[in-house]
Amino acid sequence: MKILQLCKKFPLPLKDGESIAVTYLSRALHELGCEVTLLAMNTSKHYIDLDKVKSLAKHYKAVYTVDIDNALNPVDAFKNLFSKDSYHISRFRSDEFSQKLEKLLKEENYDIVQLETLYLAPYMETIRKHSNALVAMRSHNIEHEIWDRITQNTQFLPKKWYIQYLSKKLKSFELGVLNDYDFLIPISQRDLEKFRNLGYVNGAQTIPIGIDFREYKPNMASFRKNPSVSFIGSLDWIPNYEGINWFLNEVWPEVHKNIPDLELHIAGRNTPDDLFRWSKSKVLIHGEVRDAREFINQHPMMIVPLLSGSGMRAKILEGMALGKVVITTTLGLEGIFAEDGREVLVADTPEEFLEKFNYCLDNPREMIRISKAAKRFVSENFDNFDLAKNLISSYQSYMKKHGFKISEEIS
Repeated sequence: MKILQLCKKFPLPLKDGESIAVTYLSRALHELGCEVTLLAMNTSKHYIDLDKVKSLAKHYKAVYTVDIDNALNPVDAFKNLFSKDSYHISRFRSDEFSQKLEKLLKEENYDIVQLETLYLAPYMETIRKHSNALVAMRSHNIEHEIWDRITQNTQFLPKKWYIQYLSKKLKSFELGVLNDYDFLIPISQRDLEKFRNLGYVNGAQTIPIGIDFREYKPNMASFRKNPSVSFIGSLDWIPNYEGINWFLNEVWPEVHKNIPDLELHIAGRNTPDDLFRWSKSKVLIHGEVRDAREFINQHPMMIVPLLSGSGMRAKILEGMALGKVVITTTLGLEGIFAEDGREVLVADTPEEFLEKFNYCLDNPREMIRISKAAKRFVSENFDNFDLAKNLISSYQSYMKKHGFKISEEIS
């Protein structure tokens, strides 16, 4: 099967959840016999020196990129107030990208064009005009839901109004194109049910984020060191910053008072300056780290204090695959059906976080038990090869039923 994968940013190196979701699936599809070509935006916000990552992209038959300036522009943002367009979406519209897509579609007969996230939907017209391929949209989140939740957590009224306004236009776009896809690939069963309730009627298959366990080697020695907990996430993504800022202000002071030896290690791209003021309270700010897995592996516990967002948190799966005791909110665990007290720990209030930390430090054997259960849970439910096999089977069944041509079936 020939697949053209479209991405709104280059998916390597593995620095965030979207990159993990895109890369591990495409690698597995390749190893299972699919021919995968990548067309990605190389955006100003997440610009990548391609020469440094070519060796990581050998699973692709070919890799094409188009430079996109998607930086937030105050003038464009103001003009958008008087437009029906979603500003979230318009920042990823590009004539150059459309032209490159058209050229690829004319040169090759793809079986499937797989859009990675809603932000590639503006190119549906180009795809339909120049290809008879099945068009699949892999939904990493319900996009407008993220901004609805950020709106609810925003107190400053002018900012709250503006985010709510952007969210409404994003929702209008998301629902407006919902049935333009032939096939929808939500990241969780919960998201699929929500899409169905919003009116989606075409083909679908839930495919969670997969993990390649060959790249995850737990460091159990971290459980024998001085107590420490990690947080890692792109801090230019509002839900991540919102979550760690809440944790530092509302949770950490009491935790530090009761467990003065506990260290909190924070890593993430584009760390805001205001987080460094916590560095005297056993909080160590690392900024962007070279290897996320290596960073996570140094600490027995990991926090994901998410208050908004949607989809599934890849970092939770990574932490569990590395045998860490993950402490997250109910919302953070959304889409991952692990059980509190068995494979993870769940805390939603400052008091509950303190309780979970005390539980871990008072019960080292329980930490090891949860660690082993977490690794087992992820290996049984989130193996990228098993998930890729499910996707291939779903593609082939749907394409046969609806008369799409397949260049070569995968057994």
